Amino acid sequence: MSRIPGWLLRHRITIEPYRGDSSTGPLYGPPVAVRAFVDEQTRTVRTPGGEETTSSSTAYCVPGVVAPPLSRVTLPSGRTTTVIAALSRDGGGLPTPDHVEIQLQ
Repeated sequence: MSRIPGWLLRHRITIEPYRGDSSTGPLYGPPVAVRAFVDEQTRTVRTPGGEETTSSSTAYCVPGVVAPPLSRVTLPSGRTTTVIAALSRDGGGLPTPDHVEIQLQ
């Protein structure tokens, strides 16, 4: 398994994992700073429920980063957004960079 090279992870994002809802709104876990490569490109993606939606940014991180759907993410620009889906990209032993792809609203 080869991980995404550290020199590609030029940005820092902050992930606040979604923990559920309360009577006052969404609950988030403590913020975690993560190295990432952020690509601010608009594209159509599918939610975990199968619906099509628009993603305005994608963050690529090392394997093991946890970002449940609806988690709050702060990008290097200071913009706060929400996780649509976090996908594990594993090459299965092929010489490809294993990583987590976080699709953001």
